[in-house]
Amino acid sequence: MTETKKLYSKSHEWIAFSNETTAKIGITDYAQNELGDLVFVNLPETGSTVTAGKQFADVESVKAVADVYSPVTGIVKAVNEELLEHPEKINQDPENAWFAEIEQITGREEFMDKAAYDAFIASEK
Repeated sequence: MTETKKLYSKSHEWIAFSNETTAKIGITDYAQNELGDLVFVNLPETGSTVTAGKQFADVESVKAVADVYSPVTGIVKAVNEELLEHPEKINQDPENAWFAEIEQITGREEFMDKAAYDAFIASEK
């Protein structure tokens, strides 16, 4: 299996495209680190529409509740139901703990590669 290259958004989500119109979305290691221990995740409904730049999920940590933004516009093909029972998996392995798989992608935000994202984080500190 070839590893899909991840891209990153300014709102600290990662996206991994499996093809031009389908991708999985999660939050970055930086985001989960800032939030602290996650205790709850609220995922979108399968079949619902998500819009680039708009909230599509939220997470609750011991510190705060935070919105998760979709970096693309499309339809929710699947959600990672394992996270509903085990939100701590986001803390343990954020780069693989995908929230939702989106298909029929028609719009997208501006993305950064890992190097650009790392530079962006450094500039925010």
